Amino acid sequence: MTAPAPTRASVGLRSERGPVLGAIMLSTALIALDSTIIATAVPSVVDDLGGFSQFPWLFSVYLLAQAVTVPVYGKLADVVGRKPLLIFGIVVFLAASLFCGLAWSMPALIVGRALQGLGAGAIQPIGLTIIGDLYSVAERAKVQGYVASVWAAASVLGPTMGGLFSDYLSWRWIFFINLPLGALAIVALQRRFSETVERRKHELDLTGAVLLTVGCSLLILGLLEGGTAWAWASGTSYGVLGGALLLLVAFVLVERRAAEPVLPLWIFRRRVLVGGNLAALGVGALLIGLSSYVPTWVQGVLGTGAVEAGLTLGALTIGWPIAASQAGRLYLRIGFRDTALIGAVLAVGGSLLTVSLSEGAELWQVAGAMFVTGLGMGLSSSPLVVAVQSVVGWDRRGVVTGTNMFCRAIGSAVGAALFGAIANTTLARRFEDAPAGLRGQLPGDVDGTAAALATPGPVADFARDSLHAASHSVFVAIALTAVSIAVAVALVPRRTEALVFED
Repeated sequence: MTAPAPTRASVGLRSERGPVLGAIMLSTALIALDSTIIATAVPSVVDDLGGFSQFPWLFSVYLLAQAVTVPVYGKLADVVGRKPLLIFGIVVFLAASLFCGLAWSMPALIVGRALQGLGAGAIQPIGLTIIGDLYSVAERAKVQGYVASVWAAASVLGPTMGGLFSDYLSWRWIFFINLPLGALAIVALQRRFSETVERRKHELDLTGAVLLTVGCSLLILGLLEGGTAWAWASGTSYGVLGGALLLLVAFVLVERRAAEPVLPLWIFRRRVLVGGNLAALGVGALLIGLSSYVPTWVQGVLGTGAVEAGLTLGALTIGWPIAASQAGRLYLRIGFRDTALIGAVLAVGGSLLTVSLSEGAELWQVAGAMFVTGLGMGLSSSPLVVAVQSVVGWDRRGVVTGTNMFCRAIGSAVGAALFGAIANTTLARRFEDAPAGLRGQLPGDVDGTAAALATPGPVADFARDSLHAASHSVFVAIALTAVSIAVAVALVPRRTEALVFED
C-alpha cells in the first residue's frame, strides 16, 4: 500500500490508481461536456420551450452555482473525506441532468442548470484534490495533463454532439447522456477508491458558509448581469454589488473568530497561495475572454462558419494538455515558479499575437496564436495547482485546491463583465459616430450587430469594421490580463518545499 499521509488519510493500493484516475476523468468529462454541449442546442431548446430572452441564464446560473459552492466543498473534503463528497457531487449532477432532460419550460430548465452547478462545484476541485493525494509531485503534472485533455476533447466533441442530438434525436439527450457516464464513474470510485479519514469532532462554520455563498452569489450575479439585465449606474446594480460587499466583509469578520473556518484567512497570508490564487483569477478571465470573443471575431470579421471558428479556438485546448503533461519534467529541474513564469511569458506572447490579428488574417494565424497561448496556460496553470497542493498536508489540500478553483471561477465572472463592457462600449461609440449616410440603417443598439453584419453593402462593411475594433480592444485587455498572470506568478517564492504552514 502507499505510505500513509502524515496527517489525515491513506489511500488504496497503488495499482488502483489507474481506475480511480479514469473515474475522475469520466466525472470531469461530465462538467466539461455540459459547459460546451448546450451552446449549439440553444435554438432547439428555445423552439421547444420558448423563453428566448431567458436562455442566457442557462449559462449564468450554472456558473454562479458552481463557483459559490467550490470553497465549501473544498473545506468539507478536508473534514469528511474526498470520496463521499465526490460521489455526492456526481449524484446531484446526474439527478439535475435527469431533471433538465425532463424540463417542461425554460424556468424549469434554468432551475435544473442551477442544480447541475451545485453538483459540478464538487466534481472538479475534489477530483484535483484526489490526484494530489494519490500522485507524487513528480507525477502530478503529467496526470493533470490527462485531465486537461478531457477539456480539450470536450471543446471539440461538445458542440458537435450538441448539434447531432438536436438535429437527429432531441436536445434532451444532451442531459440524458450524462446518466450512464456518471454511473460508471460512481461504480469505479465505489469499488476502487478507498481512504481512511481520522474521525474527530468538527465545528462546521455554517455562518461563514452562508455568508460566503450568498455574498459571492450577489457579486457574480452583479458582474454577470450588470450592463445587460440592468445598467451599471442603477439602483439595482448598487444594491446587488453593495449587498455583496457588506456580506463579504461580514464573512471576513466571522472567519477571524471561527474555530474551523470554511475559508481560512491564512490562505491570504502565504506567498505561494496568494500568487497561485491571483494567477488563477487571471487564468479564469483570460479563458472566458478568448472563448467568448475569438469565435465571434472569426465568424463576424473573417466571415467563416461556426465549425471553423470553433476549431481555431480548439488550438488553445490542444496546446494546454501538451504543455501540462510535460510541465512536471521542467518544474522538477527549475522549480514551480520558474516553470510557471515561462508559461506566463508564452501566454503573453500568444495574447500579443492575438492583438496583432488584422481583418485580413488567415485562420492558421488565429489558430497559431491560440496554440501558443494554450502552451503558456499549460506550463503556468498546472505547476501552480501542484505548488499550492504541495505546501500543505492532507487536511488542508482540499481547501487550498477549492480556493484555487474558486478564484478561477471568480476570474471568469469578472472577465465576462469587464470584456463585455469593453466590447459593448466600443460598438456603441462606433455606431454613434457612424457616417451620416449610414446612421439610419444601423441598429439602435449593439444587440443588432448580427443583423447589421447580415445586411449586404456598406452597412455590413461598417459593422464588420466596428466588430473588429471592439474585439481588438478586448484582445488588448486580454493581453494585459496575461501580463497580470506573469506578475502574480512572480510573487510565488522560488523555493516552496521548505515552507511550514501553521495557523
